[in-house]
Amino acid sequence: MQQFVRTSIGALALGCAVMLVMPVGAFAQTTPPPAAAQAAPAAPQADQQRQVTLTEKQIEGVLASQKEFDALAEKIPETATDKPDPKTSAQFEAIAKKYGFASYDEYSDVLDTVSLVLSGVDPKTKKYVGVEAVIKQQIAAVEADKSIPADDKKQALEQLNDALKAPATPVPSKGNIDLVEKYYDKLSAAMQQDE
Repeated sequence: MQQFVRTSIGALALGCAVMLVMPVGAFAQTTPPPAAAQAAPAAPQADQQRQVTLTEKQIEGVLASQKEFDALAEKIPETATDKPDPKTSAQFEAIAKKYGFASYDEYSDVLDTVSLVLSGVDPKTKKYVGVEAVIKQQIAAVEADKSIPADDKKQALEQLNDALKAPATPVPSKGNIDLVEKYYDKLSAAMQQDE
């Protein structure tokens, strides 16, 4: 149930396949969705994403709230049903409001937008290059990595190639790119805490 309890940041833009080789995808395991969305698929289509204009305050709120959202998500039992628990939903709302968001929905929109930008950031240069370029880099890295067992490599390459065929991801706004690049190190550190 935990995989349904967490928002799939990187998966929103690239699909779950990219999470195999991209450290940025670790953030996908750190943030729970609102209880009402627990039964939702982990990787909605790119055209379902709604990009919002990010502010520094929102990014700082996402970073500051991460530990509390993680702790709450850990308390949700593996056997939880798809029916949202009103108490848990209220706790998600309270955490979002504590960190400056009008609601958990606003928090989720901000997180989705951050994900959209991060999915196109080259981890080496910390600059936005686009989702397609990042996937191609990952394909090259997997192909060159001799330590990956053949079956795992084949599966990873299939998934990455499928991600390349996915509908085009909307290009984030320049302002959103600038903010995520500015906070890239902090966002990456927050994502890697749960690896």
